[in-house]
Amino acid sequence: MAFCKYSIDMLANNTTAVDNIFINNYLPYADAIYVKVYLYGLYKCQDSNSRDNTLENFSNELNLSQDDVEKAFYYWQEQGLVQILNVIPFEVRYLPISDVLNNTKKYNAKKYQSFNAQAQEILSGRMITPNEYREYYDIIERLHMEKDALLMIINYCVNIKGNNVGYAYITTIAKDWANQKITTAKQVEERLVQFENLQTGMEYLLKLMGSKRLPNIEERTLYQKWIEQGFDDEVLTFVAKKLKTKSKAGFQYMDIVLEKYYANKLFSVSEIELFEAEKTKATQIAKKITKNLGLYYENLEPVVENYIFVWLNMGFTEKILEEVSNYCFKTNVRTLEGMNKALEKFHKLGILTDKALNEYFDEVLSVDKKIKTILENIGLSRNVNQFDRDKYKIWTEVWKLPNDVIDYACTLAIGKDQPMQYLSGILSSFHDKNIKTVEDAKNSFDIQSTKDTKKSNFSTKRNYSREEMNSLFQSIDEIEI
Repeated sequence: MAFCKYSIDMLANNTTAVDNIFINNYLPYADAIYVKVYLYGLYKCQDSNSRDNTLENFSNELNLSQDDVEKAFYYWQEQGLVQILNVIPFEVRYLPISDVLNNTKKYNAKKYQSFNAQAQEILSGRMITPNEYREYYDIIERLHMEKDALLMIINYCVNIKGNNVGYAYITTIAKDWANQKITTAKQVEERLVQFENLQTGMEYLLKLMGSKRLPNIEERTLYQKWIEQGFDDEVLTFVAKKLKTKSKAGFQYMDIVLEKYYANKLFSVSEIELFEAEKTKATQIAKKITKNLGLYYENLEPVVENYIFVWLNMGFTEKILEEVSNYCFKTNVRTLEGMNKALEKFHKLGILTDKALNEYFDEVLSVDKKIKTILENIGLSRNVNQFDRDKYKIWTEVWKLPNDVIDYACTLAIGKDQPMQYLSGILSSFHDKNIKTVEDAKNSFDIQSTKDTKKSNFSTKRNYSREEMNSLFQSIDEIEI
């Protein structure tokens, strides 16, 4: 009986640590029942001194026969993860997984005599070393690959690289296929037949790009991916011919191009041609926009993808993009993100053409001119700011005060220490009293004499000054996205 041990409740609420090496290197290749037995046994190890920790109870709790449990533990003993100490009563000891991987496992030489001979015959250009053989045995036993399947992979690598191909290349392919659950001779044969059917197409693409060599395994994998993504021979031929003039021509660069087409759901030559035409046009627009903003990009592709395409898809015309970029530069908004912010606000207002933009600017300038006149009428000589626009909007759009009433109120604010604040107070009083005429305003303040109000005379023009454009872009900032 152990001096100290967990209570049943403590054990139930605790955790069982599973080594990631087991999850990565053993779990994917073992029978589901074997995994179940291993993990439950790992859990039971935490209460190894319990009287209930017996083979019989273990089997009942998992709803398995004792023979199935024993068979599972014998399997894990072959893998080096456990050690069977006794048969009657059945007793198992769990071993550190790291020790298993760090120690070289001994294999039965007789078991692999036939395999060794066939592998050496295939690799006739060099001698297979003991270390290489152990790598092959490890793939067979740990990844559960059939011997004939591995021999077929070795032969496949020889056909590609020659009969002195390095074993690192062979084991890389074998492990990759095993991870794809290609472990039997039949599955390897199906993969090789599939590759053979693709061979002609791959060689033709390489030829189009100026290469006369055979495709390697990486190129075969890429080609298969393109076919599975939905690209047909017509599209692949079209892209390969385009890349022939590129210095980076090759399957790797072609994969980058095709990934963009795949992301944009372009699977026909006509769709790709239209996309490329739009991309060319967008690149020309990007050159003009960046030049107008005083920017330089050696590679305009990010500008096209992240900005120009976005703006065109929002409905903006090329002309309005150029015009807005000019306005941005003249008002010290000299970044693409700054221009993007302005365009988002225009989009919210439905301003998508240069005509609509000019009409909007004319309207904004007209309002600013009215505000400027008010400032002059109350004795202020400064530029219109956002606070002025906000107040004017309240007076005219919210309170709906007539212009002549506002002009009259200006005469009352002249000479005050803070004439704008005084004017706001007067107009607030007019609003509270629902005053809509000058006569009512005069009666409200019981004024004995009044000053003549200045008349506003506004005109619009297209050739905006720097001050006007600053006003325009300050007004843009007030729009909420």
